[in-house]
Amino acid sequence: MQAVFTKIALFFRLFKQALLGSEENFTEGSINRAIFLLSIPMIVEMGMESIFAVVDIFFVSLLNNSNAVAVVGYTESVLSILYSLAMGLSMGATAIIARRTGEKDSKGASIAAVQAIYIALGIAFVISTLGIFYYKEILKLMGASDELLSTSSSYALWMFAGNYTVTLLFLINAIFRGAGNAAIAMRALLIANTLNMILDPIFIFGWGPIPAMGVEGAAVATNIGRGIGIVFQLYYLLNGLSIIKIDLKKLGLRWDIIANVVKVSGGSILQFIIGSASWIFLMTLMSRFGDNAVAGYTIAIRIFIFTLLPSWGLANAAATLVGQNLGAQQPERAETSVWRAAYYNAFFMALVMVVFLVASPAIVGIFTSQEEVLFYGVQALRYVSLGYIFYGYGMVVIQGLNGAGDTYTPTILNIIGFWIFQIPFAYWVAIQLGWGARGVFVSIALAESLMAIAGIIIFRRGRWKSMKV
Repeated sequence: MQAVFTKIALFFRLFKQALLGSEENFTEGSINRAIFLLSIPMIVEMGMESIFAVVDIFFVSLLNNSNAVAVVGYTESVLSILYSLAMGLSMGATAIIARRTGEKDSKGASIAAVQAIYIALGIAFVISTLGIFYYKEILKLMGASDELLSTSSSYALWMFAGNYTVTLLFLINAIFRGAGNAAIAMRALLIANTLNMILDPIFIFGWGPIPAMGVEGAAVATNIGRGIGIVFQLYYLLNGLSIIKIDLKKLGLRWDIIANVVKVSGGSILQFIIGSASWIFLMTLMSRFGDNAVAGYTIAIRIFIFTLLPSWGLANAAATLVGQNLGAQQPERAETSVWRAAYYNAFFMALVMVVFLVASPAIVGIFTSQEEVLFYGVQALRYVSLGYIFYGYGMVVIQGLNGAGDTYTPTILNIIGFWIFQIPFAYWVAIQLGWGARGVFVSIALAESLMAIAGIIIFRRGRWKSMKV
């Protein structure tokens, strides 16, 4: 009995240490301990990001307006391109900074971080400019109805214009993860998410001198919350409270380092864009079945995000461990870290799959009482979750490749999986065979499972161990 209490006490000590955070040397000692200390704050961080999505759709759904829910879905589908750029750049930054950290080169890591921030600002500027001038045209291209454009399109304007917040939040958190201090990233999202939960109902429904803004208020609240989170991140970077330190006297452009960041990030950006573009196509395909189908699909996507982003926490922990251990010339330790993290993630995703298969009507019912919207949301949860076990394992090994700097192999996988298989298959099954929305959901589960299996096979070959970044 004493041994049991000792293990429980050790668990809570490690849990507390993980949440408090510290930049440790993860190239030696227990691998399980390293995965735990890195993944716990990353899981909480990703959970906070997923709560962002769920909170927004929850309050918007209270408007009882399918157009309001649908515009969130259309906008998020377009912004998925931005998220792809931000996440791809973040993966490149994590790989480079983790490698420099493993090499004990904190100065090189800091310089790379600053140059990555410059790239992020440039990307956000382009997206913002296009979105401000063409947001209605973009929504119409996605299949939005004229009624939606006249009543709810302002949500898209605010989200496009304020995309700086999500881009920088993603990137700077990746910088902290690469340095091995995921707790700072977790706290930034905790602050941003808490503010979003407080501000969402205030701006959507009005309070005191603040008028009710409807679905537009959700976008305003999200941008304010994320903006405050960025201020928190910059406080750490500018005040020397991390391995990564921004020196205001040394903010010049380093084109050689920018080129290296772009080179390493290029594959990650492409793989996320390819995946996101396929989601845009699927959303366009869903629009053929009406705004209620889009609304149900949108709710399901937000629920998927709630479960998948915590899993990304484990996957990101594996990426950091790969980068740091390759920097320390320990490729076998890097590989072992990935296999263990993948096992834990697959187990978690299996539990989520069971929950979705059994309780999806109750889960989707939290967000809508509209019968047709509920039908499509439940159908999406049940069919897509059938691929969760494979996806849980595969997402970790793919992130392991990214963490090593081998970002182009997953890109090829995405081209084959999404554009050669998933999209033609979805169109054929949904339209030609007459399966409707169900065909789209089946194609997602099948494509993700096949891509995961291919990723596992490629990772076993071990070519990623010789990557240079």
